[in-house]
Amino acid sequence: MNNWTTRLAAQAASALAGLLVAVQALQAQALPALPVAPVRPVTDTYFGTPVVDDYRYMENLADPEVQAWMKAQAQATRARLDALPGRQALLERIHALRNADAARGGFVRRGQRWFYEAFEPGAQLPRLYWRDGLQGEEHLLLDPAALGAGSTTHYALDYFEPSGDGKLVAYGISAGGSEASVLHVMDVATGRVLAERITRANGSVVAWRPDNRSFFYLRYGPVTPATPPALREYDARTYLHQVGTHADGDGDAVVFGRGVQPGLDVPEGQGTYVLLAPGSKWALAVANRNMDNNPATFYVAPLAQVNGPRTPWRKIAGVADGVTDVALHGDTLYFLSQKDAPRFRLLATPLARPDVARARVVIPEGTGVLTAFALARDGLYARVRDGAVSHVLRLADDGSGARVVPMPFEGNVGAPVVDPREPGALMVVRGWLQSPRVVFYDPARGASADTGLIPPSKIDVSAMAAKEVFATSYDGTRVPLSLIYRRDLVRDGSHPTLLIGYGSYGISLEPRFSATSLAWIERGGVVAIAHVRGGGEYGEAWHAAGQKLTKLNTVFDFIACAQYLIDEHYTVAAKIAGNGGSAGGITVGGALTWRPDLFGVILDEVGMSDTLRAETEPNGPPNVPEFGSVATEAGFHGLYAMSPYVHVRDGVRYPAVMFSTGANDPRVSPWQMAKMAARVQAATASGRPVLLRVDYDAGHGIGSSASQVEAKLADLWSFALWQMGDPAFQPTSAAVPAAAPAAVPAPATPATH
Repeated sequence: MNNWTTRLAAQAASALAGLLVAVQALQAQALPALPVAPVRPVTDTYFGTPVVDDYRYMENLADPEVQAWMKAQAQATRARLDALPGRQALLERIHALRNADAARGGFVRRGQRWFYEAFEPGAQLPRLYWRDGLQGEEHLLLDPAALGAGSTTHYALDYFEPSGDGKLVAYGISAGGSEASVLHVMDVATGRVLAERITRANGSVVAWRPDNRSFFYLRYGPVTPATPPALREYDARTYLHQVGTHADGDGDAVVFGRGVQPGLDVPEGQGTYVLLAPGSKWALAVANRNMDNNPATFYVAPLAQVNGPRTPWRKIAGVADGVTDVALHGDTLYFLSQKDAPRFRLLATPLARPDVARARVVIPEGTGVLTAFALARDGLYARVRDGAVSHVLRLADDGSGARVVPMPFEGNVGAPVVDPREPGALMVVRGWLQSPRVVFYDPARGASADTGLIPPSKIDVSAMAAKEVFATSYDGTRVPLSLIYRRDLVRDGSHPTLLIGYGSYGISLEPRFSATSLAWIERGGVVAIAHVRGGGEYGEAWHAAGQKLTKLNTVFDFIACAQYLIDEHYTVAAKIAGNGGSAGGITVGGALTWRPDLFGVILDEVGMSDTLRAETEPNGPPNVPEFGSVATEAGFHGLYAMSPYVHVRDGVRYPAVMFSTGANDPRVSPWQMAKMAARVQAATASGRPVLLRVDYDAGHGIGSSASQVEAKLADLWSFALWQMGDPAFQPTSAAVPAAAPAAVPAPATPATH
């Protein structure tokens, strides 16, 4: 190179360097600052204990000031995430993994006709299909994504229920992740949507009558400006609808609910519904406090006499009886009960003279947890969970002759899907590293067969491994912990780790194949799932040990799992991201406030945080049995102890945090994440970012589109990797400082799995 060329190259380099400085300066100017929320203290005194709330005003989400603050937070968060250079590549990898395979699920059988949802690569939302016979031709019935075409709002299918003859389908559609369902009816053969447009049918349970032209359904009352938020989705009643009459539901006869029938004791709660079964002349009414599988209150009446407020409902079980799941079978009621059996047992009682206290034991309590059952024409199918695996038993109706239904591999077998009029059962089996397979058991052959409805995944997981271990909690309790990682991982404390926890309502985090998790694992990361108390991994006793006054066990178990990962040299504190959502916000929010030194990142998704104020929001009252109420002194103390929001302290070096919410969330109000973000931003002394992510076309995450799910994962993981010091995620903008490198001590003796 001659001197002239050298000078020209130097000038070009100098100009490029100047351009880069200018671009960085522009980027720094373009990145909006995180707005500071005004502090306006409100003091409540609970049983002599004063509690100060600096951000009470944020609970009024309609306040223009609150709206402006949240939008400014969302914009500032978006700018910082978009400045992370590795985010786009990570998003593309997540998209490729999530769209590698087709998926089917939510199977419902009506004779030889099957209904199900299917997610196809490239689709935004699952579509509803039907076919005659498991190997029959597939027919598209409903594509929710098409409903929002040309608009900025997306629609989701919330639920569906085919008529007994499979000729009609009732289904719920909601907009923007709101779960505010509108109930419709479609003719299966023609695909024609009928005139029905019934609003306020959120999460409705539909039960078709034997005529296949009428059904019972759940509906909430009208909302007026005077309706308190806590009562807007509460005390739903059950109505009878005749297809083609009262298309908007107004004028349908109410048949069951609180206050419907004078003298009938129906407890308050979120919803009521009616259950029927082919071949049974009985109707079962349910008053369900939180629309979940915890104990409910049950009533029975002859189906022919279900006639408005005059229906002769007879109460047969209350919450204290521990009945969690039921099925009508001719003149017999089968039911699961946790009373005197924390791992559950199956019982039966005649409906003509029901007596749950003296019911016949069909399946006694065992070492595994009995989680579900179904009655087919050929017998009884029961699902039993034993640690990280589960299996299905086939028995006679009286519980005799139990045998395990064979599966293609040992893993997590889903609840059996049956039609009581037909033999056999369909089940979905999956594992942490085994993609789902749809299996049908044919009793005539005494064998199971893979239906091929979900082909094996195209994703190669041969380089991955899964392991079940135990962490020891503060009180000596052994807490199950599932680990997924690269098979060649060396335990040198260097690995970015997602520690996921939930721990409420008796819900278990069972093995489930997640293709997208490979985007984290293949970078050398570890995915750890903490099976903390409050879940249902070991039955009702495990649930009750992380509930109300024992809720802190959930938090301390999660902390113990983080400590295990450090002690066993998988990672270090700076590289652990505690991840939880919804009620799991108590878990990760508690980890944030109790042990901020033990986590480098907290990812709190649509999380509960201010539990003292949760009763004031729409989904608050139904959750009182799970978390307690400030109306009682014991309830207050439990809620105060578990509340992350009230335990944030000024001047603490908190880890990096991303709070995320959906503007249309009906389950955990968006103000919970807003208040928590404002409080931690004001309190932290670490200099680590505390961000609030808001999706204005989403709710609790249920019904989110594929692109929304993928974008959220990319945001959460990019934020975590940025803060863990991953070089690919360090921004170049001066306005977004690179993460401080974390010291990674080497273990005395590195171990390889």
